[in-house]
Amino acid sequence: EGGHTPTYTPQLSEEHTSVLMLTVFLSFCLASLLTCWHLSTTVKITIDSVPSQVVEGENVLLRANNLPQNLLTFAWFKGVTNMNFRIALYTLTTNLSMVGPENSGREVVYSNGSLWIKNVSQNDTGFYILQTVNIGGKIVSTATTYLHVYASLFTCGHPPPSAQPTIELVPPSVAEGASVLLLVDNLPENLKALFWYKGVFAVKKFEVARHIRAIDSSVQGPAHSGRELLFSNGSLLLHNVIGNDSGFYTLRTLSTDLKAEIAHVQLQVDKPVTQPIIRVINTTVTVQTSVVFTCFTADTGISIHWIFNNQSLQLTERMKLSPTKCQLSIDPVMGEDAGKYQCEVSNKVSSKTSLPVRLDVMDK
Repeated sequence: EGGHTPTYTPQLSEEHTSVLMLTVFLSFCLASLLTCWHLSTTVKITIDSVPSQVVEGENVLLRANNLPQNLLTFAWFKGVTNMNFRIALYTLTTNLSMVGPENSGREVVYSNGSLWIKNVSQNDTGFYILQTVNIGGKIVSTATTYLHVYASLFTCGHPPPSAQPTIELVPPSVAEGASVLLLVDNLPENLKALFWYKGVFAVKKFEVARHIRAIDSSVQGPAHSGRELLFSNGSLLLHNVIGNDSGFYTLRTLSTDLKAEIAHVQLQVDKPVTQPIIRVINTTVTVQTSVVFTCFTADTGISIHWIFNNQSLQLTERMKLSPTKCQLSIDPVMGEDAGKYQCEVSNKVSSKTSLPVRLDVMDK
C-alpha cells in the first residue's frame, strides 16, 4: 500500500543461529587447513637444560620450547610446593621483568620464556616451574623441570664415587607401547633400602616399589601398575608405556647410617606419528607458473622434511618453505621440477612419509 515496497527482517531461531555459527566456524577451519594444518597451540611447553649437566660455578640456561601465542605474562618459580617462591615475572606487552622473592640476582629471564642462571651452586638444585598467562588473564600452561647441580670435584667429566645417585633414561626418548629403563648410577655402598615414587613427592601413596638390600627383596607399592620391574641395582624398568606414564619419577635411597638421598628424572612418552598427506591444487602446470604443495598432519611437535624423486629435496632460489615447513612453493616452475614429491614428518620416536604426488610440467 501507498507505493512502498515492504521490507522483511529475517528472524533466526536459536537452532538456525547455532547452525550458522557452526558453518562459519567450519569455514574458518577449512580456510586454515588450506593454508597449513599445524596445531601448534596444542603443543605442550617443554624445558631443557643447556648444558644438560651443570657443575658448580657454571652458567645454565633453562630453555623454554613451544611457548604459546598471545601471552600476557609468564613467571618462573623455584620449587613445586609454594607458588609464592617466584623468581621473576615477565610482561610481554611492555617487555619488562620484575624480580620475585626467590631471585638471587643471578637470574635473567628472556622474552622467549627461558631462564638464565649464572654461577650456579648446589643450592640451585631443585624443581623450576614456568607458568604462562594469556591476554585474557587465564593460566595457559605450566611446565616443570628439575635442575641438578653437581659438585665441582669432577674427574674427567665423571662424578666422584661419593656423588649422589643419578638417573638416566635408556633410551632417552620412548614411544607409546615401548619399554624404558630408569637406570640408576652412584648408589651408596652402604645402601639399606631404596624407594621409587611416581611424581615429585616421596610419600607412601605415590610409591611404585621398594627394595630392601638386607633380604634382597622387592615389594610393590600403591602406585604400581603391574608394568614396573625393580632390579636389585636400583634401576626401574617400565613395560608397554602409555601417555599417563609421562612425568617425574623420584628415587629415595636410605643408607645403613640412615642418610637419605633423593634423585629425580622426567619421562616423556611420545605418540608415534601418523602418515601425512600432500595436497596440491593442480598436479599439471606450465613452465613459468607457480605451484604450492601442502603437507597435512594431525601430529604436533613434529619436524617436516621434503623429498623429491626419493631423495632429500635440494632447495633452489625458486623454492620457499613456510616457517613450519608444511608448505613448499615453487615460483616460477621449470621443467626440471617435474617428478614425485613427498613430505616426511618425524618426532623423537618415529617418522612417516606421505604417498608420492607427481608433478607434471608442460611447455607453454
